Amino acid sequence: MKKRTFVKTPWYRLDLSAIVYPTLQRRNFSSVYRISVLLNKKIDPVILQQAVEQTMPRFPTFKVAMRKGVFWRYLEPNQSPGPFVEPDIVNPCMPMSFKRRGRYLIRIYYYERRISLEVFHSLSDGSGALYLLRTLTAVYLRLLGYKIPDGHGVLSIEEKPDMEELEDAYIRYASSKVRPPRSRSRTYRIRGTKEPFYTLNIITGILEVDKLLFVTKKYKVTVTEYLNAVLLYAILSKQKEDHVFRELPVSIAMPVNLRRFFPSKTLRNFITMVYPSVDPRMGEYTFEEVLLQVHYYMRYYLNDKFLNADITTNAAVTQNLLIRIVPLFVKDIVVRQFYKRVQDKQSSAGLTNLGIVEVPEEMRAHVERFEVLMGQPFSARTNCAVVSYGNTISISFASSIVEADVERLFFRKLVQEGIHVKIETNRNRGNS
Repeated sequence: MKKRTFVKTPWYRLDLSAIVYPTLQRRNFSSVYRISVLLNKKIDPVILQQAVEQTMPRFPTFKVAMRKGVFWRYLEPNQSPGPFVEPDIVNPCMPMSFKRRGRYLIRIYYYERRISLEVFHSLSDGSGALYLLRTLTAVYLRLLGYKIPDGHGVLSIEEKPDMEELEDAYIRYASSKVRPPRSRSRTYRIRGTKEPFYTLNIITGILEVDKLLFVTKKYKVTVTEYLNAVLLYAILSKQKEDHVFRELPVSIAMPVNLRRFFPSKTLRNFITMVYPSVDPRMGEYTFEEVLLQVHYYMRYYLNDKFLNADITTNAAVTQNLLIRIVPLFVKDIVVRQFYKRVQDKQSSAGLTNLGIVEVPEEMRAHVERFEVLMGQPFSARTNCAVVSYGNTISISFASSIVEADVERLFFRKLVQEGIHVKIETNRNRGNS
């Protein structure tokens, strides 16, 4: 086996998306998400730990700890032992402390046939973390004696990282002469009974991709457009059921993978947010009308021109000289208040779609499906995460309230469309 060599760097700046997540950290909230792979055989934790130790040096931007400077936080290589695999827990995506030196910002869990990777969002978005999980899984299967090649999302642990994998791609592409404003109208917020401290309610629907595609082709829309419309329609219905005094717009916060529009190999964050929405104050909307509005919204906003302008706005804020010299504790106060009072109120729910997961042909027989979970919302609402593998699509909701009305309305609409849905949940009450 040839000697491994890796890129060495003393530290990494937080990318443009990563800066905000530590600021929002609080006792009962942490920007942690989870990606899981379900294999066809029970996990051996000893072999999995060996796979972690072989895999992590290939991903230097994940093998880090967060440090706090006078003006900015940054990431430095973490030489502490770990990360260590652990048995899975009932409430995933628990708050992740980064204040103690040497604390890793990822967790790796196992349960029966499932391997789960949890990531603090300052390290990477879901697309970047998916490379780590697929590579780790491939190394694990190799240690069990299976011949799994590199490629199709599996990176070679014998090669050093490409420098482009480590870059802040926002800075490379932020070049628009237009900087769109950030303010949007206040939206409808779901009200519910708060669960006890960090109880995360998860409801996952398992669907067949070909059945879903049959419906989306009938409407002549994409899967992402269709699922956004179903969620918007469910929240509109929920607002009607609540008999609110004054109806408000319903909006979905949806991350967009910028790698689709700006070529980059970065394994760090490279996303921006769009907000498909419907305003019921304009009148009663049928599902078809909601779907049409989402369809044309996506066609209008999802292009390199609009997205470049959006990331340029973010880059301009961090590169402003006045902002750069403001002490970090002042930045934290301002950003936290802005997010709490303005940003968080601009969406009724979140929906992310990781898309179709590819793996090497030799690995497919060992993998049943992938799952993704956005983790606890910042405020009382529900977050939806979608991922597809083979003919299976997994749709997972995460919330910290007892009621599951939106989830019920969402999956009911899919069933009404003729799509069979298998429900899995960590809830143990009848209201799910």
